Amino acid sequence: MNRHMLAATIAVALVAPAVTAIAAEKYPSRPVRLIVPYAPGGGSDTIARVIGQKLGERLGQAFVIDTRPGAASLIGTEIVAKAAGDGYTLILADVPHAINPAIAAKPSYDAVKDFAPIMRVVTSTQVLAAHPSFKLNSLKELLALPRAQAEKIALASTGQGGSPHMTYELLRAKTGLTLNHVPYKGGGPAISDLVANQVPLALTGSPVIVPHLKAGRIKGLAMTAATRNPLLPGVPTFIESGVPDFVVAHWYGFLAPAGTPPAIVKLLHQEIARALEQPDVRERLASLALEMAPLGPDEFRRLIESDVKRWKEVVAKSGITFN
Repeated sequence: MNRHMLAATIAVALVAPAVTAIAAEKYPSRPVRLIVPYAPGGGSDTIARVIGQKLGERLGQAFVIDTRPGAASLIGTEIVAKAAGDGYTLILADVPHAINPAIAAKPSYDAVKDFAPIMRVVTSTQVLAAHPSFKLNSLKELLALPRAQAEKIALASTGQGGSPHMTYELLRAKTGLTLNHVPYKGGGPAISDLVANQVPLALTGSPVIVPHLKAGRIKGLAMTAATRNPLLPGVPTFIESGVPDFVVAHWYGFLAPAGTPPAIVKLLHQEIARALEQPDVRERLASLALEMAPLGPDEFRRLIESDVKRWKEVVAKSGITFN
């Protein structure tokens, strides 16, 4: 490297931190788009709105919720992967973010390299629920049905390749229970049809399930947590229902496009963490059976990396196929 090139390199190195700091000082100077890769009314939508409102209040700009459902979150996630890394396009991702690399034929993005993790915020259990008119009242009874009868029963999920769908596939591989899987574009539409008795069963995350369970519009058959949830004391775990070691946790977290300035990531992490400490936020999230599970950017990245590896191994070993 000659003397002029060295001087130029040093100059860039000295200027870059200053540019990043200036960008963070001015951020946000316009509304921020917060993508939810599912239909309105589901757990992701609720979490994004609760936290997004607090971010807007603190940072002085609206965090606009943009629901982009479809393809088990692939559509919304691709938008963020290809967006500018300036902090003005974010996503509230969940477990399918790490599942999709195992099931997508030709992913248009890298689930790890194309994103800047900001913070994992909460985790939840999944609940197998039924319409009150459904004749069975437990997973044990469902598992006891002859296969020919079980195959006729429709099971709604949040979408092909989504976490509930994968949970069902794991259950099928472990127990032989085969239902008629009906994928929706999110937990909201799936539960709406369950409440309307358009489908007899649904498997989805607790945020969208809990209000309807409390109101008696649906009944819970089993949950994927290790122990019963205090909010749902009458709903047994899958383990209690005769499926040993069957625990599936579901996480939610904020991501930005790769290349987002570290100072902006740090600012967003600090403000999201601050929002999670607010009593009204904690009360609202707890009311949906969500558990606080904050992870910073580095820890969240490691979780995504390990989950991508885990789900690839699960798909390879189980022989699960997708349409």
